[in-house]
Amino acid sequence: MEKAHKKSNAASRLDHDEIMPEYDFSHAKPNRYAPQYAGGSMVVVLDPDVAAAFPTAGEANEALRTLAGLIQKHQPRRVAPRRGE
Repeated sequence: MEKAHKKSNAASRLDHDEIMPEYDFSHAKPNRYAPQYAGGSMVVVLDPDVAAAFPTAGEANEALRTLAGLIQKHQPRRVAPRRGE
């Protein structure tokens, strides 16, 4: 019981910004996929059946752009109110 008590005392003495001694990042490597995520891009997880229909990101993007164009085409245009009304 004393070991658990000592461990909790050590953990409680750490500042909130300090990393706990149990965490070892000495063998960590940078994310090699990070450059693929360009600014403004979004990562989306597809369900397996949907992912099977789009084997590459390019095909998925092409299909989504087509769908987005159809949605925009069929949305009623908003008329801006006239000034002074």
